[in-house]
Amino acid sequence: MPVILSGGSGTRLWPMSRPERPKQFLPLTAAETMLQLTAARAHGDAFAAPIVVANASHADEVETQLSTLDAAPQAIILEPAGRNTAPAIALAALATDGKAPLLVMPSDHVIRDRDAFHAAIHAALPLVEQGWLVTFGITPDAPETGYGYIKVGEEVAAGVHRVARFVEKPQRDVAEAMIATGDHVWNGGIFLFCADAYLNALDQFRPDILAAARASMAQARHDGVRLYPDATAFEASPSDSIDYAVMEKAEQVAVVPVAMGWSDVGSWDALHQIADNDTHGNVVNGDAIVLDSRNCLVRSDGARIAMVGVEDLIVVASGNDILILPRGRSQDVKLLQEEMKRR
Repeated sequence: MPVILSGGSGTRLWPMSRPERPKQFLPLTAAETMLQLTAARAHGDAFAAPIVVANASHADEVETQLSTLDAAPQAIILEPAGRNTAPAIALAALATDGKAPLLVMPSDHVIRDRDAFHAAIHAALPLVEQGWLVTFGITPDAPETGYGYIKVGEEVAAGVHRVARFVEKPQRDVAEAMIATGDHVWNGGIFLFCADAYLNALDQFRPDILAAARASMAQARHDGVRLYPDATAFEASPSDSIDYAVMEKAEQVAVVPVAMGWSDVGSWDALHQIADNDTHGNVVNGDAIVLDSRNCLVRSDGARIAMVGVEDLIVVASGNDILILPRGRSQDVKLLQEEMKRR
């Protein structure tokens, strides 16, 4: 059963991505939105209808976007407050049959090779049915410092390895060394496990989170496919990620290394890297005129952008806001937002 986590705020893709309409609701890489592509990726005979866990303020957006697909959700669980991934996944696990395998996915990632993704899922299922918690490790193609890593241990089934250890986002020299060894993969934040195995692990390592999730679901309000956990009970939960709360502590944790054309689309630079470029390396969307320019990303949802004779720029216009920065500096969007808040 797919569980789609759609609680992110997408601040790194400002000005188009905003708290009221973060990047998972935007058509960044195709005509469909990131959320729609994620739902379609886990659809078909082998998959049940998905459960979506989202911010309560996005209820209409989630339901509207997924109503256009064959993969309409069986439930939309609406968090009254953000408490990170461990509590969010607990809500989904409590809403299902305890034996159901849950495929937990962020709503805003790109996976271009769906067949490779599905093959990795099938490789993991036999261990999942034995109670293992499985994550999918992305075969790295560069010493990225913006991702966590997983050290791949001994093989425990065909294509599936025990997790030797999780590694925090490293410095560049550490990332280069890990890539050189050939036994590290990126932590892509995609998981597969049975609902009861996850809840049992949470009960062992973070019973406070499980207790808050149980209480909030016991008092939940239902409205069609929408499910509203009790706000007071859920807000009492500590905020923690599944990695810290469970995956780094549990005993039976495995990783499936897979090359599947993955990207978290975590910045405008990342979008430029995966998008289709023209013959001059430009990625242009919206009303824009780009002449004698190279290796630029230009995007507008309204204002006309005109550029001549420039290279390696990111220019994004949305509403009254315009972002301009050199390629390679898009992670500094967070600095701009901090300065705007300060002012």
